[in-house]
Amino acid sequence: MASVVSPFDGVEVAYGQHGDGDPALIFVHGLVGDRSDFEAQVSFFERTHRVVVVDLPGSGESGGDRTEWTMAGLGADVAAVADDLGLDDVVLVGHSLGGDVIVEAAKRLSGRVTALVWVSSYRSLGDLKSEDEVEAWLAPFRTDFEAAMDDLTRRNFGPDADPMLVETTVTKARSADPDRVMGLLVSELDNEPAVIEAVSDLSVPVIAINPDFKTNDRASLAALQVELRVVPGVGHFTMIEDPDTFNQELADTLKKLATSRT
Repeated sequence: MASVVSPFDGVEVAYGQHGDGDPALIFVHGLVGDRSDFEAQVSFFERTHRVVVVDLPGSGESGGDRTEWTMAGLGADVAAVADDLGLDDVVLVGHSLGGDVIVEAAKRLSGRVTALVWVSSYRSLGDLKSEDEVEAWLAPFRTDFEAAMDDLTRRNFGPDADPMLVETTVTKARSADPDRVMGLLVSELDNEPAVIEAVSDLSVPVIAINPDFKTNDRASLAALQVELRVVPGVGHFTMIEDPDTFNQELADTLKKLATSRT
């Protein structure tokens, strides 16, 4: 493992790198994940690409002494990793909340990002929640954090998910730092307008690889030129529940991107 000091607040950000080849792929996990979420992607893509996996602050081997938890801060962390490695041809891949993070990172890596790939991040764009709706969604977490994390995590798995995987993920979610999770949830739930603006301004391809267990609003994504690819039979943790299908979808996406550049 290597690490870099975050330009946001000096917290240590740990990362691993594997393989070689352009574009480099930087994988960014979700709310309660860590770099181990992408083990199957590392072993598959390191044969053809440099693969970088990041532990966001508060996760894995990264530091957690942060007082302000925001998408902007995490985006700065990921950009710092790319800077540390001197990467100038990068595809950013973000799972769930990591999708917001890679948008923030791309804003800081102008001209060096080839594409953004969202994994179970946005099923629609533009259907914004009111302040009352946001507070209603957060209320269970303020009342009983562990129970709310348990419920949310279980509902995010598809019906055929491996029970052991479900229980392992639920245990991790229940033990997460409440201050970190609540700070990030508040930031993420308020972040969609910034994402919409950035997607319009960045002028790089955005691909959403989503599961089919919840409705995908293809029209709202297409309106912002986001390409939707759907993985059947899985839940929110797409790249873990069915890594073979996900890896093939991502590989096909990378081939299409390479063709469009030639």
